Amino acid sequence: MNRLITTTVVLFFLGLSAFAQKKKDILMTIDDRPVLISEFKRVYKKNLDLVQDESQKSVDGYMDLFIDYKLKVAEAYAQKFHEAEQYKKDFSKYEEQLSRNYIFENKVTSELAKEAYTRGLEEIDASHILILVGYDAVPQDTLAAYNKISAIRDRAVSGEDFAALAKDTSEEPNIEKTQGRLGYFTVFSLVYPFESGAYATQVGEVSEIVRTQYGYHIIKVHDRRSKAPEITVSHIMVSAKDTDGNFNPSERINEIKSLLDQGEPFEQLAKQYSDDKNSGKNGGKLKRFSKGDLRSEKFEKAAYELENPGDVSEPVLSEFGWHIIRLEEKHPLPTFEERREALERRVKEGSRSKIVSSAVNKKIKEKHGFQKGEDYWPYFGKAIADSAIVRKWKYDTVRGNDNKRIFTVGDREIFFNDFAQFIYVRQFTSVTYTSKVNMLADYYDEFETQELKRYFRERLEMENDEYAAIISEYRDGLLIFDVMGKNVWRKAKKDSVGQQEFFVSNRSNYQWKERISGQIFSATKKDVVDAVANYLELGKTGEEIKELLNKDDKVNVLLTAGTFEVDRRELPSNFEVKKGVSKVYNENNTFIVVKVEEVIPPGLKELEDVKGKVISDYQSYVEEQWMQSLRSKYKVEINEKALKKLKKQMRS
Repeated sequence: MNRLITTTVVLFFLGLSAFAQKKKDILMTIDDRPVLISEFKRVYKKNLDLVQDESQKSVDGYMDLFIDYKLKVAEAYAQKFHEAEQYKKDFSKYEEQLSRNYIFENKVTSELAKEAYTRGLEEIDASHILILVGYDAVPQDTLAAYNKISAIRDRAVSGEDFAALAKDTSEEPNIEKTQGRLGYFTVFSLVYPFESGAYATQVGEVSEIVRTQYGYHIIKVHDRRSKAPEITVSHIMVSAKDTDGNFNPSERINEIKSLLDQGEPFEQLAKQYSDDKNSGKNGGKLKRFSKGDLRSEKFEKAAYELENPGDVSEPVLSEFGWHIIRLEEKHPLPTFEERREALERRVKEGSRSKIVSSAVNKKIKEKHGFQKGEDYWPYFGKAIADSAIVRKWKYDTVRGNDNKRIFTVGDREIFFNDFAQFIYVRQFTSVTYTSKVNMLADYYDEFETQELKRYFRERLEMENDEYAAIISEYRDGLLIFDVMGKNVWRKAKKDSVGQQEFFVSNRSNYQWKERISGQIFSATKKDVVDAVANYLELGKTGEEIKELLNKDDKVNVLLTAGTFEVDRRELPSNFEVKKGVSKVYNENNTFIVVKVEEVIPPGLKELEDVKGKVISDYQSYVEEQWMQSLRSKYKVEINEKALKKLKKQMRS
């Protein structure tokens, strides 16, 4: 089960904080640990509209859910899940995300997102020339590279052919082949400094010198064009997955295409035959999208090749199956508000993140105070071996007088030993460095940012009630996920003996409905199905009937064969179950006739037939037994006076 999704579900029972209150405000105790009225009221009011069971909407009814939640949290601490490294790591991620609003990180991020949105309205066609020099290069090499690119820029600005100049001077790999040409790109396609240089340059002009981690660049902009719009399409999909041998997916999609070419309505065919049921019920229509939004490049390419609304593609094979695509509409580009969330996520993940960090650090230093300590380089330049560059440096505690104060934030002092521990861990997830100087400089920036944010968050939880309540929700939610995973979900999934015993004890709950074994014929014309029925009465097989009625590449009838429960979608909704050839049914303007070869009465299923359902039911059973054990293990005492007060407050 996905941890983030489950944590969100767990939040249904959360919303608690732990602030000191008077005894009269204690609603209950669990093993003498107090639970406050305010805690219950917050979660009750927050989640009342989400409660499905009417009996649990009262204070008394909801109390059972609340107590179960508190018992799970108590057991999570008892089993020491709060000490697990994975828990600490996951909680830290949530803490980082939540605190962004409070340290103005989101404001800086939003400004960069707006810039990205504006840039993203255009695509730029450009070439560049690169002189290689890393950030860790010695000063004389950096100066030499700068002088070299400066001289090249002078030649480019004076009118020399840029492609020839790039081929002659650029140190970009494969320059003989590319001649520096990048083609069209847009926002987030390249590193931020390069992108900024390109967007600041007009068509036909050469940029100022741009510095990136690769070296110095100059950029020649050839063209700017508006970005391609979002589109809406409809599709009919035939899954390429196992179809139980009822039909060949490639053959079926071509049969459907033939029906379209014969004039059958696209929407009707989507409703009847598309394996994408979500869109099928709406005539195949999908939500609008732009390039890169879907998980299928092949589908997007085919969709964007359609020029006019109403154009229909040939069958297209994607990662999900076969599709026929119809263009419905081309849309204007989305507004910033529509794109805000996605853009802000990209800002946080990419090279812009350093700009955000710098602004955030400045805010924290101004709020809490910051004082620089000893320079880290004299000690760490010697103590950190070059092996850290290749992730093999072994950490040793910085002791005694060597453990100097590296900086102070607020009332907290940070020392050399803290930085050494950070370096040891960080080296294993680091990019490859060629210089220890550059590596330590980057590590220090990251370390300082980490410690500043950590201090801010800890102070924030003490100073801000709103933040403290929300972070408590996430903290306990993660713990519940872990304790449930160990004691319920994984236990139930792995316990094959328990599953078997549960299945045997509850076998009457797992039965086949009435089934038929036979062939289902469908067509959009009644006379075709009437002909099918006649052929069936004459003893013709399904394949013989298809050969008789589907001629000259024209598909008139579709055949699906197999065993079906009587309420399966392949059968008409009012199907009369009896052996032989059925009457002709009209289902969603599609005509259907069924040859029933055998009527199979209801019967017990075997475990393998219902394995997934049994595991799910067994999991619920295991959870119920586990909760009973927790109720026995922990002493829960309700303060009746406080409960009475609570009910009165909730009624007023």
